[in-house]
Amino acid sequence: MSSATGWWIVLLSGVGCLLLKYAGYAMPQQWFAHPRMRDAIALMPVALLSALIVVEAIASGRHYDVNAARVAGVAVGAVAVWRRAPFIVVVVVAAATAGLLRLI
Repeated sequence: MSSATGWWIVLLSGVGCLLLKYAGYAMPQQWFAHPRMRDAIALMPVALLSALIVVEAIASGRHYDVNAARVAGVAVGAVAVWRRAPFIVVVVVAAATAGLLRLI
């Protein structure tokens, strides 16, 4: 792929993202008035973040790679979140768990 082709892809992707974001603002507010719709919208960030965490925990590239240290780190991080630890503590505890298990 040439440099010019790469820049066109970046430019078109940026325009596509901008149009998609505008489409969200252009939707009528009455579409979001139903309580079930509001509840679903409120839970979407949690669902998307959870999906990203699971994918990063058990995948490597395009293949499944169930790494015990990585899964244990995610599990310890999940327990820390459940116990309402501060974000930096969650990250440090999860990373330390994964690192120590890889060291062993």
